[in-house]
Amino acid sequence: MSSRPERPRAFDRPAALRAAVRTVQSDTGVPVSFGAFTDNGSTAVLSEFRGTRTRKLHRLEVRAGEGIGGRVIAEGRPVAVNDYRTADTITHEYDEWVLGEGLASVAAAPIMVRDRAVALIYIATRTKAGFGDRGKAAILSGARRLSIELTVQDEVVRRLRDAECVATASPGNLRDVMDLEELRELHAELRAVAQLIDDDGLADRVAAVSRRLADVGSAGAVRGVPRAVPSDRPALSVREVDVVSQVALGCTNAETATRLSIKPETVKAYLRSAMRKLEAHSRHEAVVRSRSLGIIP
Repeated sequence: MSSRPERPRAFDRPAALRAAVRTVQSDTGVPVSFGAFTDNGSTAVLSEFRGTRTRKLHRLEVRAGEGIGGRVIAEGRPVAVNDYRTADTITHEYDEWVLGEGLASVAAAPIMVRDRAVALIYIATRTKAGFGDRGKAAILSGARRLSIELTVQDEVVRRLRDAECVATASPGNLRDVMDLEELRELHAELRAVAQLIDDDGLADRVAAVSRRLADVGSAGAVRGVPRAVPSDRPALSVREVDVVSQVALGCTNAETATRLSIKPETVKAYLRSAMRKLEAHSRHEAVVRSRSLGIIP
């Protein structure tokens, strides 16, 4: 039975790779697995290991186009050999290290983010038995899961960086930074992508930036006038603000549920609660009231 990878704390890239290497070894049942991050798509330094008997491979630098890993970096696709020593589909610059570890069958798969190999995962045996369909499927599945994880992390970083740029801009210069509708979309997307963050400190940072975006995007701030928070402003919960932010973009309940990774029925419940607090009688009125109170931009 395949085990699920332990989800690492957000943005801990070594932990993410370590979890993937461990899971691939467990899913394939092979004795050895290891991994590496690439440096600008040109080299990779082997860094995470499971099942090795020596330190031959530790910190080995693999160059694009050389050996199994180098071919994976260059081509962006999996490569496998059943008999490493005699394989004529790869170059053999690393024989001393691979054979010194006693490896015979070796396979590697790329971790792709935006069409670029940002990391590699290897599996290996000490016999020439190969890996079979189970092994090939497992390494591809592990690579795909880590690709998704790193893509999400990159997206969180990108959106958070954009949001902080806007949130720290002076209100009078908001129009020079971005259109108000684009700011509103960024605010809603930032709150949606925040649902994927496990790190409490980073989640708090995202929440703080989204609140600053709401202040910057409020009607008074756009005109360059600092906006005071009304003393009687309803206290919407984090999830209620999340839902109203998506509704403000025109999302349906189903679309909002997908973006926030919750059920449509849960969206309805949060929206009803927000409408009650806002004394709004429709979705549109809830959005208008939230904007006028500076809850969302």
